[in-house]
Amino acid sequence: MTASDGREIERVWVLRAAPVIPVAVEQWKIEQGYLAPLAANEVELARVGFPEGRLRRIVEPSGAERFFHTVKSGSGIVRMETEREISRAQFEAAWAGTDGRRLAKTRHRVHVDGLVWEIDVFRDLPLVMVEVELASETQAFTMPSWIATLVVKEVTEDARYRNAALAMHGMPSSI
Repeated sequence: MTASDGREIERVWVLRAAPVIPVAVEQWKIEQGYLAPLAANEVELARVGFPEGRLRRIVEPSGAERFFHTVKSGSGIVRMETEREISRAQFEAAWAGTDGRRLAKTRHRVHVDGLVWEIDVFRDLPLVMVEVELASETQAFTMPSWIATLVVKEVTEDARYRNAALAMHGMPSSI
């Protein structure tokens, strides 16, 4: 959830494995791809309104599909995010522009103590990450123990672990 001013404040960690989740969870299937700012089909992408950013298809627990176009900027714990829901037709018209820059993952959304922990199990990379969105950079929180025991390292400030970097370059050589 992005703040009303467009700021996304989140922290991210790499996990050793997917946790056994002891509470009810929402599970989403996500496919996302990244448009190159100067894509070969730039004219077509501009025509459908997406000259850059991320395209995402989410299959919700109900089976409903939703489609989004997102542009993020900045680095670290606070980033700017602009996201809008788009139609299936818009998504399909622009999806080819993400060829070679895609990810697929299953996202487990877990509500604990007023926070939503999102555990991403990547389907095309040997990687599990967890993120939590916060109201401020200094918000105190306690990571659930069933996640904390699996943390390899925090990667909030490591641009190699941004989804766009993973989609374009794959796994970093060292964790």
